[in-house]
Amino acid sequence: MAKLLVIGSGGREHALCWRLKQAPSVQKIFCAPGNGGIAQDVECITLPTHADIVSFCKENAIGLVVIGPEQPLVEGLADMLQAAGIPAFGPGAKAAQLEGSKGYMKNICAKYNIPTAAYGYFHNAADALAFLKDKSAPIVVKADGLAAGKGVIIAETIKEAEEAVRDMFAGAFGESGSSVVIEEFMEGPEVSYFALSDGQTAIEFGYAQDHKRVGDGDTGPNTGGMGAYSPPSVMTEALRAEVMKTIILPTVSAMQKEGAPFKGVLFAGLMLTKSGPRLLEYNVRFGDPETQSLMMRFNADLYQTLLACATGRLHEAKISFTKEAAVCVVMAANGYPGNYAKGSVIGGLEKAANIPHSKIFHAGTAAKDNVITATGGRVLGVTALGATIAEAQSRAYQVVDQIEWPEGFCRRDIAWREIKA
Repeated sequence: MAKLLVIGSGGREHALCWRLKQAPSVQKIFCAPGNGGIAQDVECITLPTHADIVSFCKENAIGLVVIGPEQPLVEGLADMLQAAGIPAFGPGAKAAQLEGSKGYMKNICAKYNIPTAAYGYFHNAADALAFLKDKSAPIVVKADGLAAGKGVIIAETIKEAEEAVRDMFAGAFGESGSSVVIEEFMEGPEVSYFALSDGQTAIEFGYAQDHKRVGDGDTGPNTGGMGAYSPPSVMTEALRAEVMKTIILPTVSAMQKEGAPFKGVLFAGLMLTKSGPRLLEYNVRFGDPETQSLMMRFNADLYQTLLACATGRLHEAKISFTKEAAVCVVMAANGYPGNYAKGSVIGGLEKAANIPHSKIFHAGTAAKDNVITATGGRVLGVTALGATIAEAQSRAYQVVDQIEWPEGFCRRDIAWREIKA
């Protein structure tokens, strides 16, 4: 029987903890730091530094560490754990640069012929502005480093693009904007595609579509994600095979050749263009809120799957998803993604949890004396299964409507494109 540690505090980590807990050979799960909802499922602990994490794992004979967020991966937590003989699910720091630096990712694509948008990579404003002179809009300006999903500007005019460049080099995104990537604007449906890799083998691990804009009808500013659904019908078998052949497998091979074998989950943000699937960006961890939908549908042993990935035995893994559809609706604090208040009380959760084939995953919450309060922007991920996307959507909103939280809101149209199609 194994003891596990999950790193993170969001809805993604709650979904992972919940599914891992159902694995037959898991004895106990710890989560650091966790949140108010995760604490109802597993034991939450505080481990302030990477060194504290390694010490805790040694003292408690932890059999696998699952690293949720990107920051500790880019900082080399997986390397530290592996060096101490502790299996870790997640790439080392060098491989994590696929997310940590958009310029690094684009250069890998260029070197190994992985289909992506045409681009330029710049370390000063003058060169970036010169590059824009003969370009047309719309065009995309991205901060090179991690910017919590906010460092991407789709400029409708070249003037807007120039302003974005000046802002980034002036420090709008801190150190993350000290270099920028400028790339062509691509059109088509966007899909989140997940594959596992143990450094040599790669296998598909589901796909989803998310809603990034805050308002119904995909309007308003971009967010970390207001909801997601799986599986989207746009991902045909032929398309999935093409993504593996032209994007995922060449990336795994490229990282081996670069001396940074990729172990963990490759989350490819794809644009399905008229000329085929192209890579928008890589994330080196599970997506949020896509993971909530995927974990509802996953019906194999997640612990054995992630352990096989971490220990170079991915060819032994058995991955299986239910044919049912899942929809995740994010409930956020009023004002998000701008300024929002913290500390409001969320009621009705116990009643809402009684609706079958659903699960309320917590993100920005805290628990004290059996009272759940909101502590973040994205607060809950209400997720439900159904025979169809429409049925899953209807069930998710049934749950939402039982939750008493006037200080929060959600979109009322998650999965609208799929249902309309």
